[in-house]
Amino acid sequence: MRFIDRRAALTGLLGGVAASALPVRSVLAQTLEEAAPLGREWANMKWRRGIENQRMADLGDGTFLNPILSGDHPDPSILKDGDDYYMTFSSFESVPGIHIWHSRDLVNWRPVTAALTTNIGSVWAPELIKHEGRFYCYIPARFPEYRSNYVIWADRIEGPWSAPIDLKLPAHIDPGHIVGEDGKRYLFLNGGDRVRLTDDGLAVDGPVEEGVYDAWRYPEDWIVEGFAQEGPKLLKRGDYFYMITAIGGTAGPPTGHMVIAARSRSIHGPWEDCPHNPIVRTRSGAEKWWSRGHATLVEGPAGDWWMVYHGYENAYWSLGRQTLLDPIEWTDDGWFRARGGDLSQPIPKPRGGQAVPHGMALSDDFSTDKFGLQWSFYDPQPNEKDRLRRDSGVLHMRAKGRAPADCSPLTFVQGEQAYEIECEIEIDPGAVAGLILFYDRALYAGLGFDAQRYVTHQYGIERGRPANPHGRRMFIRLTNAYQNLHFDTSGDGVTWRRFDRGMEVSGYNQNVRGGFMMLRPGLYAAGEGEARFRNFRFRALGA
Repeated sequence: MRFIDRRAALTGLLGGVAASALPVRSVLAQTLEEAAPLGREWANMKWRRGIENQRMADLGDGTFLNPILSGDHPDPSILKDGDDYYMTFSSFESVPGIHIWHSRDLVNWRPVTAALTTNIGSVWAPELIKHEGRFYCYIPARFPEYRSNYVIWADRIEGPWSAPIDLKLPAHIDPGHIVGEDGKRYLFLNGGDRVRLTDDGLAVDGPVEEGVYDAWRYPEDWIVEGFAQEGPKLLKRGDYFYMITAIGGTAGPPTGHMVIAARSRSIHGPWEDCPHNPIVRTRSGAEKWWSRGHATLVEGPAGDWWMVYHGYENAYWSLGRQTLLDPIEWTDDGWFRARGGDLSQPIPKPRGGQAVPHGMALSDDFSTDKFGLQWSFYDPQPNEKDRLRRDSGVLHMRAKGRAPADCSPLTFVQGEQAYEIECEIEIDPGAVAGLILFYDRALYAGLGFDAQRYVTHQYGIERGRPANPHGRRMFIRLTNAYQNLHFDTSGDGVTWRRFDRGMEVSGYNQNVRGGFMMLRPGLYAAGEGEARFRNFRFRALGA
């Protein structure tokens, strides 16, 4: 492990007393919102609250307030199948991945399954489709030493899903599936390229065609991340094929990412750019949603039309890209326009449809198996799940590595600006375990312990090691209060004491580290032996 000796702060200043020995005090109390480093200008926005006080888009009065799926749900790919809608997202290094969600009204969503259980690398911008009664998902993925695109398929959306089939497409990402007027299946790819598929959709049928569409260019003085022609999504409506494309870069300046459109009477072109481009763009960093892009068009339950795309929440890069729903209207000239504005205000819900129970509980008493549906390993080895065992309400996790950086922590997606997690943890001699917020191997924060000392994780470094008065069993509560992080510990789960090391984590994000991910809460076990986790609890803190 990498340690920074903070003797002056942790031993000299405290006179040799454990940092955990400071009581929680209410004198001169400060609200969590008052201490928030960023985003206070949006504190007036109020969501409806659901399971565990988690925010819901559906306000219960016929309107909704974005996001429809909060937290890291980027690159949404949506499928309408009769009265049902299914959506999946980039899952990056987390396995199981390709989590599929279900809705019947486009606003309320529930998880169905994780379709990908094999680690094929960092998963970017999948495409979920149904063709001739079978479901397919096309998945770009990349290891440092190997990159390609894969396809998995299932006869039922719930699965079982097939093992990944390598399409041998190493140079492209962001596949978009369409059937042409010739009856052939195609994947459009980033950079304006395309490849034909075999009729069964499980292999390419010929070489990649380069430059079949050169995307519309924004004025050169716009402040963007880069041109980055990506995310082609296609549909046939009336006499035209429509191609929706993302340009401007997916992160970087808040004003960079955008949605553009083109159309053609033939899948083979020529493509005509929409005169209204860009259809969607964040025009000011003062807006609620930044870097809006990567859109797919979908017909609503009553025949109205919508776009789903992603965006970063103002001041909350650490939550990743969240899924947004924007109403569109088709104009007399055969184009479409977005009607939702900057999406900071409630919008009338899609007409028709039926609300499913939204979201899921993130607390876990480990009496049922939520692996895959909630919990995923970071960049796991093929046998990683063998480290886990559930028994009588206890999650046993075999230790691995020396720190969160190399132990493949168990994490999940959440979508709250403020929340707390709590767990009872017991360790074997030689083990170290705890609660963390994990971005990647080089960037994480949290609190762990071994039999003698705490270990403080900050900036992806193991920093302080004050004495641990609880031994090999304790309760830890981690509070992420609007990107201020603090910890409380207890020997009995009743009397809690504040740990004397807090952190500000707004910089734990894509624009600092890269990787396009979010700061995920989770559990870890390192060293030797195993750690045992009981009664994991999650609670959102927003009003």
